[in-house]
Amino acid sequence: MNKKDGNVGVTPGIAKISTRNVNVYYGDKQAINDVSIDVDRENVTAFIGPSGCGKSTFLRSLNRMNDTVAGARVEGQILLDGEDIYASGMDVVQLRARVGMVFQKPNPFPKSIYDNVAYGPRIHGLASGKAELDQIVESSLTRAGLWTEVKDRLSESGTALSGGQQQRLCIARAIAVDPEVILMDEPCSALDPIATARIEELIHDLRGKYAIIIVTHNMQQAARVSQRTAFFHLGHLIEFGETSDIFTNPREDRTKDYITGRYG
Repeated sequence: MNKKDGNVGVTPGIAKISTRNVNVYYGDKQAINDVSIDVDRENVTAFIGPSGCGKSTFLRSLNRMNDTVAGARVEGQILLDGEDIYASGMDVVQLRARVGMVFQKPNPFPKSIYDNVAYGPRIHGLASGKAELDQIVESSLTRAGLWTEVKDRLSESGTALSGGQQQRLCIARAIAVDPEVILMDEPCSALDPIATARIEELIHDLRGKYAIIIVTHNMQQAARVSQRTAFFHLGHLIEFGETSDIFTNPREDRTKDYITGRYG
């Protein structure tokens, strides 16, 4: 965000995630420039912008996934409920349980459907016994809109499911550890239109239960699933606001040019 943009992503109210003057670097290359944004729990937030604009890089900084990239570093402040997630005492494993991630390509573990969902609750000690674990698995698969399709085949491999089912399994796996935030990095880009529609319905159903942020190249999808939209360009946050305003009455010429297809 350049000086002219000001605190374009800062909104009044209580934010689930707040970032202030965040910069992300890969070695000497700066990918994110001075981004400040507030994300609340009540609305689905979409990050849009052309390829290479930094939206996925910024998303991954919100649960420290960039820690796994050699040479990556994050400057500035990222707060989850007011707590700095880059503080030296932060437990990154617990952070990623609180801030789950669903990736572009479905990535179920090479385990049974049941064990895919049960994995997180097991390692975090969230179930006191088999009956409670069974309930978590059923509840998570139900919330992910998958229970009725797989309840009689829980012992089968998660990798045997269709692409759309695998993505919903990954969402079930994410919510099984009772997260507060779900990050989705282009979760439908590898899916057919029917599977995409199911994921979009699921996002609508999960709204308000979790703070949800979705990165998408599909502007129609952003318009369908989100209530707030952030437009990124060349590593800068250009505009952030109500989705309806961004798509019908953007304040910035760069946003208007992207929305109307003049570049991107």
